[in-house]
Amino acid sequence: MTREALEQILRRIDGRGYKAYKEIQGSYHFGWFHLYIDHVQGDPFASPSRIRLRVPMKVAEIPPELFANPVRRMALEDFLVRQVRQHISGTIQEIRGSGKSGVVRIDAGGQEVLERTALKVTPEWLEARMEVGLPAAGRTVLGHQARRLLCEQLPKLVEKSLLWKNVPHSRAHDFVDCVENQEYLRNQLMERGLVAFVADGAILPRESGISQRPMPADMAVLFQSPESLRVSLPLKNPLEPYGEQVRGMGIPAGITLIVGGGYHGKSTLLEALERGVYPHIPGDGRECVVTDPTAVKIRAEDGRRVALVNLQPFIHYLPRGGDVVRFTSDDASGSTSQAANILEALEVGAKLLLIDEDTSATNFMIRDARMQALVHKSDEPITPFIDRVRELYEQFGVSTILVMGGSGDYFDVADTVIMMKEYLPLEVTEQARRISRELVTHRQRETPEPFRQITHRIPIARSFDPSRGKREVKIEAKGLETLLFGTSPIDLRYVEQLVDISQTRAVGYAIHLATQQWMDGRRTMAEILDELEQFLQTRGLDALDPFRRGERHPGNFARPRRFEIAAAMNRLRTLRVIQKEE
Repeated sequence: MTREALEQILRRIDGRGYKAYKEIQGSYHFGWFHLYIDHVQGDPFASPSRIRLRVPMKVAEIPPELFANPVRRMALEDFLVRQVRQHISGTIQEIRGSGKSGVVRIDAGGQEVLERTALKVTPEWLEARMEVGLPAAGRTVLGHQARRLLCEQLPKLVEKSLLWKNVPHSRAHDFVDCVENQEYLRNQLMERGLVAFVADGAILPRESGISQRPMPADMAVLFQSPESLRVSLPLKNPLEPYGEQVRGMGIPAGITLIVGGGYHGKSTLLEALERGVYPHIPGDGRECVVTDPTAVKIRAEDGRRVALVNLQPFIHYLPRGGDVVRFTSDDASGSTSQAANILEALEVGAKLLLIDEDTSATNFMIRDARMQALVHKSDEPITPFIDRVRELYEQFGVSTILVMGGSGDYFDVADTVIMMKEYLPLEVTEQARRISRELVTHRQRETPEPFRQITHRIPIARSFDPSRGKREVKIEAKGLETLLFGTSPIDLRYVEQLVDISQTRAVGYAIHLATQQWMDGRRTMAEILDELEQFLQTRGLDALDPFRRGERHPGNFARPRRFEIAAAMNRLRTLRVIQKEE
């Protein structure tokens, strides 16, 4: 249908009951772009209606080099969705009405750049997927206001934000080049024997504890690498102020300690590294902070559920005969939860662990010589992490970066020691080794037996029930940290590398897709996630929506990593698994 047909319908239903809006569902040709109204909300207080705005590429005229490969396409889509969000406030006039009347929003991100479903670019067209609150007074259609919104203001929004002639060209190129550079740097880490890289001049601190925006440059201490750890990495695209290569601190594979006094920047550096698994927007300060993409932040998590994890590498036995090989608990302790978090991360492919002693269980991390003298090993079931960290690297190739301010015993197992002093790093590995030689701790290594293998588990599909009430599938993100899967809430507060609510939403639907497609009672969790990643790589995030038909609005999803999907599965309290026989 045409724009004129839509205007006629809206004039005709003006003043009728809200359900009359159902008549406008469909597609409309505006001459130079298409408006698709995929879903019409049932009443003004329900979730807003879903629309798509599609512009032919011959009209948009976006230069092909901006989406010439998957990384550049993701970056361009992220840039354009931010353009749409920016222009909504200046283009869409406020409508006074009931419920969500006049709400216009698009799912754009924060400091990280993520693959999203909110905007799609193809060689033939580009499309913004949005939510719109259709105007109402009470539950009466405000047809004339809807006509102005849909037929006058939305075309202006499309023109301002999606046509190349109106897009800031240099900013678009800089944005796409910046994201491609970050992925180019990240891909160099392994061949250089590194697990992370922090560029000189980076701004690591954030403006506040509740914001991920960078601290103003005139207030922050700019990062400077110690000379002994400084490396130069080539860039894919010249980047100001670096030029064709960037210099900074390379953190080598192995065991790295970040030490220093309180408030000197240890945890700030670790947080930058944990978010360095994602590219960042230009101007974030962390644009050239990149981390091994398999890095997982580990912490203690009192009270979490654990399902059939083999804790034996860290917990040798449990009093009163508890089963550590098939450990299950509805209320894990700090030490057992931290052990489970490590083993679950290893199970699905983590090659770098990030640990801060402030959020760790003390008895899991270390038992010093004095405690060993008082409490005999026969009375202590925990094998502390200090006695496994070297084994993890040498046997499984798993590196560890630890923030450690209170235990010098870790000097004995560290390959690299970085001291943060007034927010700047110093490499003090040799000093730490000298101290280890001069001040011998006399603690005994406590490993009853070698860490031989990682036990894999097979999830049982019937333990995942997404239904609620009359709905066979009802999955909701209740904020960044809570996922409601059917009637089961999943607590994700301590899954710290989730950075966007749309990732949380996608995690829920990814789990549901996995149960339908690959949970056959034979595949392990790692194998299921392999299948899921391959599926998303070929089919795209749009395919996560189980209700999608044709090209309809796919929902607001952002790509999660396999590690956060696994973390959510492991925290589902109905989860049932069986261990794979090795």
